[in-house]
Formats: sequence, structure tokens, C-alpha cells
Amino acid sequence: MRVRVATTALGITAVLLAMPACSTATTGSKQQTSSRTGKPTEAAQDPAVLSSAVLGARLLDQSDLGSGYLPKPERPAQHDDVTIIGCPALSELGGDAATGGTLAFPNKAKARFTYGGSSLEISEELYSDCAKKLSDGITRIFDAMTGCPTYQVVPDGTPIDVTSQKLPAPQLGDEQWSQLLTFTSGGRSTVVKQTAIRDGNLLLVVSGSPALVDRHLDKALAKATATG
Repeated sequence: MRVRVATTALGITAVLLAMPACSTATTGSKQQTSSRTGKPTEAAQDPAVLSSAVLGARLLDQSDLGSGYLPKPERPAQHDDVTIIGCPALSELGGDAATGGTLAFPNKAKARFTYGGSSLEISEELYSDCAKKLSDGITRIFDAMTGCPTYQVVPDGTPIDVTSQKLPAPQLGDEQWSQLLTFTSGGRSTVVKQTAIRDGNLLLVVSGSPALVDRHLDKALAKATATG
């Protein structure tokens, strides 16, 4: 049996909930970013946040992915009793940050697919919020996860060894993050690649089999940011 972990090896808890709300903005206004880092500045005025319904319409579907892909229902999130060993920074963010779950932004949409009747999976998540809140939240999560090369997650009493590796991110959007995670339990391993792209007030996270993530990332970003 393969290791049972969420395809999205990323989540957020009260870290984001404690951040200030977006400033009032109107659709079409331009955000300001630092010319040195590409990160949104404190004075940035964001375009209007996109609703969950709009985000849902921008997710890839079976016709976008091609033949062989089947939707996969989401499992109920149950990460209350997760223990993290060997990564204090990740422990501070809570068990959901290490085992999966949806980021705590109010406007979001998600889809998961299996491929070819196998264990290969890909998931896509879209979030919309003010640019600084998206940037600060996702950066803190990736920094915590890639800052611990090895750690252990214990959900429901079953230990899972995790190794993390920061990867070069494709130069897309305004900011980019990428990592490779290997989950090992009972002599079986699952490898998950996760790439996140922030484009303005929209955050795209694509996770799953490395080959599938590489194959569909550009397409996912193009559809997510299309305004026509």
C-alpha cells in the first residue's frame, strides 16, 4: 500500500487568520511591488479579490487535462491529532501545515484528479486575497517546510518520515515557490512536487506527481489568470 498523504502537502492555520485584511480596492487597479524582490509593498493597492465561484471556473477540468484523468473526491480533513517531530518551525504552524488541507483564505477553489487508473495524482488550488497576505502566508509555509530537510509526521499514531528539498521555481507570475517532498512509511514512499505561483491577487498551488505538475503548471496558470 502506498503512503496515504494528501496530494497537497501544505496547509495553513492561524498564521493567516491573524494577518490584516485587504485594503479596499477596485477592480483593475494596479498593485505596487518592490523592484528588488518582486514582493508586494506595504502601500500596494490590490485589485478586487476574486470570489470562490470565479476561482472555481478558472480551475483546470478534464477537458483541459486530456484523456486518462478522473476527478477524485476530497477526503475530510482530520489533522487535529497530528504530531510533528524534528521541525520546530513547522510545529508552530500546526499539523495541517505538514499533512495537507486547504489554506485559510476565505476565497478558494480546489480540484484533484487521478491519472491513468494509477496512484498518480495532481491537485490544483486557487486562492484570492490581497497580494501581501498571499505572499507572506505562502512564504512562511514554504520556508518552514524546506528549512527542515528531514522530519517526522505522526497522524493517528502512524509515523511518516518526510524529506523536503527546495527546488528552483519557474519564473512565472510575480512570485514563485517550489519544493519536492518524499513521504515514507512501512517501506513505501510517495514523492510529491509542489509549486506555487502568485500573480497579483491570485495564488495558484499545483501539487502531485512531479511529471504531472510539470506538464500542467503553465496551462493552469494561463487559465487561472485569463480575464477574457
